[in-house]
Formats: sequence, C-alpha cells, structure tokens
Amino acid sequence: MLQVFQNAIPVIETIERAGFEAYFVGGSIRDYILDRPIHDIDIATSATPQEVKSLFRHTIDIGIEHGTVLVIYNGNQYEITTFRTESGYKDFRRPDHVEYVRSLELDLQRRDFTMNAIAMDKKGKFIDPFAGYEAISQKVIVTVGNANERFREDALRMMRAIRFVSQLVFTLNEETKQAIYQDAHLLQHISVERITLEFTKLLNGSNKYQALALLSETGLITYMPGIKGKEKQFQTNVIQAVNDLTENQVWLYLLAVLNIDDPGSFLKEWRLPSKKVKYLTRNYECLMLRKTQPWNKIMLYDAGKETAIDVEKVFRTLKGQSIERVEQEVSIDYQQLAITSREQINVTGKDLMEWFEVKGGPWIKETLRTIEVAILHKEVGPNKQEIKEWLQRCNLQQGKKY
Repeated sequence: MLQVFQNAIPVIETIERAGFEAYFVGGSIRDYILDRPIHDIDIATSATPQEVKSLFRHTIDIGIEHGTVLVIYNGNQYEITTFRTESGYKDFRRPDHVEYVRSLELDLQRRDFTMNAIAMDKKGKFIDPFAGYEAISQKVIVTVGNANERFREDALRMMRAIRFVSQLVFTLNEETKQAIYQDAHLLQHISVERITLEFTKLLNGSNKYQALALLSETGLITYMPGIKGKEKQFQTNVIQAVNDLTENQVWLYLLAVLNIDDPGSFLKEWRLPSKKVKYLTRNYECLMLRKTQPWNKIMLYDAGKETAIDVEKVFRTLKGQSIERVEQEVSIDYQQLAITSREQINVTGKDLMEWFEVKGGPWIKETLRTIEVAILHKEVGPNKQEIKEWLQRCNLQQGKKY
C-alpha cells in the first residue's frame, strides 16, 4: 500500500475503535489502480459528522450539510464523509435531500461512475460492488446504474465523463454515450464556471482530441459558452493534432478555427481569469499577424518567446504542418535577437528629457520604441552613450529639436 494511504490508516483506526466503519473511497482508489499520482485521500464512514468531530482534535466543517468534515491529522488533511443517499435534484446539480445511512454499498451506489465507486479497507482490500475494477481494466467509463438517472441527478457528470476520456485515455461505453446525447440539453442548467473548470481539465489531458470529438458527437458542445451556431466549424476542425497542443494553444486554435471576431468577449463568456483573457487575446492578434507574414525580428521581440512558440505551433497546426521543431527553431531565433526586453536598453525617459532638454510627452514612448527597433536591426548597440550619440545624429538629419 502506498505511503499516502498508510499515513491515513490511524484516522481509519480511530473511527473503527469507536465502533464505526471507515474506508478509502473515490478518485484516489481509481488513481491507485491506474498507478497515477494521488492528490487527495477521501474517507467514507458510517459515523455521522458530529461523531467524526468528537473523535478528532482538529476538524473543519467544509460541507457538513452534505455530511463532510475535514480532519487534520499529522499535518495532512482528509475529507471524511458519512455514508449517505441523495434524492430530489431539482436544479440538476445538487441533491435536495441527503439521508445518512449505515451501508457502504448504498453510499457507493450514489456515485457517478463505476471506476469512482470502489472502496478500499485499511488492509488494501477492494470493495467493488459495481465492477469498477473491471471497467478500469478495460479503460471504459460506465455509470453506476442507469446512465440517464445519473446525469439527471447532476448534469455536470456529462462533462466529467468526457473530461475523464481526455485525462485517463478511456472510452465511454455505449449506454453512457447515448445518455449524454439524450440529456445534453441539461448542461444549460450548470454554471459557466463549473463547465469551464471541467473543460480546462479536459484541455490539459493527453487525449483531448477524442474528448473534443465527443463533445461534438454528443451535442454537449451546443450548450457551452459562445459555441451555439458554430458547431459545424467546431466539428470539422477537431483533429488529431490538437493532442500535441497545450491548453493555451488549444484555446488559440479554437479562436482561429471558429473565426471569433472578438476574442476578448468570447473568452469572457467562459469566465476565464482576466489575466488569461488578456494573454490569449494578445496571442490571437499575434497569430492573425503571423498569418499575413513570416516572423521578423520586431514581431519576435514584441511577441516574446513563450507567445511566439504558442503562435507558431498553432499556425503550423492550422496549416497541417509538423510542430516538432517549433520550440527549437523559435528559441534559436529568439536567442539571436540583440535585445529581448526594453529593460536591456538602459535608457529611460528621464535620460531622454535630460539629453534633449524637452519636457515629457508622447515623444518619450515613440523615441524608446525607435531605439528598440534600431537595436534589433543592429543600427546601434545597447550602450547608453552610443544610443545618445545615435539619437543626436538622427535628430540633426531629420531637423528635429530633440
């Protein structure tokens, strides 16, 4: 048994000594079977939240209305949830009624997919009433019980299913896929923030091509931000090559293939962080410029290395070209630039005002830009005195007062 589970065994034993059952449950068991990194250890128990709180010194009520207590033990955090059943999902997301039960199997029965409905005791024995281990072995995503019922309880589960296709390189079984197709419209009841969180995880998976294709095939894509009316463009342009792109690069690719006129507004519809919206919008502008001409020193300098790599990878993907050498090629060109940031110029607006005895104004920004361009074209070096003399010569030739 892995150390992360061994660290939590005293927690389980504390609960058992008080006369209750306790088991490891959830994604940690799935990831343990798949030999994937384990992030959080969750425990399910027959003890009620109040009973759990009475057993441990350090606890936090993080979801006590749904039976969950956070226990802090030896510096580690464990979410401990009471066995429960759920009913009455009027908003297609959260249960209206939660009832505590004393049966582990009833608790596992309420979960989304069989691969997530496996428990493990402190000795490492699996409790698997819904054949989750078999589903994991076959790399298939199967709902616990009737698929339509599971998705009508919580419509976000449809996005989770397809996100797992990308993350785990699994497939959907036919019943699960058909149920998503039938219930795709329920996604409109889910908040944009939750949809975007799942979509972001999908884009960070290694099998995003199949997952994106499933969004189209099942009709879920229609109910995602800013996509309605562009489904055909989306479907046509989901290609195998997107698997080789990063999350940011896929966003950029989608902006391009969907012909988004206002990328800022489109990305804001997804409730993405403002910093990310700004970064992607700038990259999209750079991509549009790249479509009209090859890279030159000014373009590369203005873009920066990271953006240039993102843009070039997307540009070549759009052209159906290999992106294998992009990072190497861009890095070489970038290293050959005379400067890579304004900070390397060593000339400030204050210097310019002193040299030419002129008050500040728009001319400062314009002159600094002129210096950048000249250095990049190797008309002048980055040395301060050299720049001063070069500017004075230029100004005399152009008849300027500064």
